[in-house]
Parts: sequence; structure tokens; C-alpha cells
Amino acid sequence: MSHVEINRSETPIRLFKSDFLEFFTHIHPVVIVVIWTPVILFLLFEALISLPVGVSGVTVPLLFLAGLFVWTFTEYTMHRFVFHFRPRNPFQERVAFLFHGVHHAQPQDKTRLVMPPAVSIPMALVFYGLFTLVLGVIFKVQYTVYPLSAGFLTGYLAYDLIHYATHHFPMKRGYLKFLRKYHMQHHYKTPDARYGVSSPVWDMVFGTKPD
Repeated sequence: MSHVEINRSETPIRLFKSDFLEFFTHIHPVVIVVIWTPVILFLLFEALISLPVGVSGVTVPLLFLAGLFVWTFTEYTMHRFVFHFRPRNPFQERVAFLFHGVHHAQPQDKTRLVMPPAVSIPMALVFYGLFTLVLGVIFKVQYTVYPLSAGFLTGYLAYDLIHYATHHFPMKRGYLKFLRKYHMQHHYKTPDARYGVSSPVWDMVFGTKPD
């Protein structure tokens, strides 16, 4: 995705003619907190009560951290290869704009800074199914799926809230100040680099963090 013209109007860009479909393209960040916090707490509860006898309790926080780590990689790869895929025809251009192009065209639109549940819920189910398949079915350690998924969803929730904050909060100190500057550079200077939002680690690993 190359540089796009910034629309500075306070009126959100309309994506669909249908008011019903258009409604689902807007979301307040509080909504994702309300949806995902109980899910994360439930998964942590399941992680604790399903821990087999003889397995150390430290397994739960370690797998939770592993889930966070897996999310950072997922965040980077999705942003780079899904949200910024290069369209080759008008249909793909339309899809690319719906997925992420609208955000680059109108980056300060408050209602399009976090992932709509219509996207995040199916995505979460896909990853939960993948974790279950690999860990629960293949390796027969279903108890590991719960803390890993909790960490993964916590990473996603943190990513979405950080993304909102980089666009609408001052973030004048420390690491948050760095993240805000880093993401603004992605928008206004290097849209084909700096794909990390909550962390620049994978940009450094894969060479997409400009000097």
C-alpha cells in the first residue's frame, strides 16, 4: 500500500450503501473490552481448574506469556501481508480498502480504530480451533490451550487499545510515546514499513524498521 490521500473530514467515509452493513463498520473501543475481558477471564479460570495433577502451576503464566508472544507475530504478519496486501484488480482494491485502506485514508476516525467483532470473533475462533487441533488433538495437552488462548486474546486486546490510543491520546512519556511516534511514522512517512503497533520487534527481525 503506497501513500494515500488523507481525508481530514470529520464525517466518516461511507463504505456500504446499506445502513445495516455500514453500522457494523463502526465500533467504540469500550465494546471490545466488554466482549473480550470476560472471555479472557473464563479461559484463565479454565486453565487453572483443568491443570493436571503433577503439572506445575507456573505452566499457566508461562503459556499466557507464550500466547502474548504468538499474538505479536500474528499482529505483524496480518498487518503486513493481509492489511497491506497489494491488489491486482479492482475487486482486490475494494477489499483492501474495506480491510485497511479506509484507515489510512481517514486515520483519525474514532469509530474505525479497533477491529469490529464481525472480524475479531471469527478470527479468534479460527485461532482457538488451530490451538485446539495442534495442542489438544495432536499433542493431547488440551489444558495448554486455555492459558495460551488467554494470552493471545490479551495481546489482541492490548493491540487494539494501543492502536486507538496512538491516534487519540497524547502518550507523552516512555514506551507509549515511542509507540505513538512509531505508528504515526507508519501512517505519514513509511506506510510500507513499521508494521508493528504494540511492538517493533518483528519489524527489526524482518527488516521493515527503517534506519
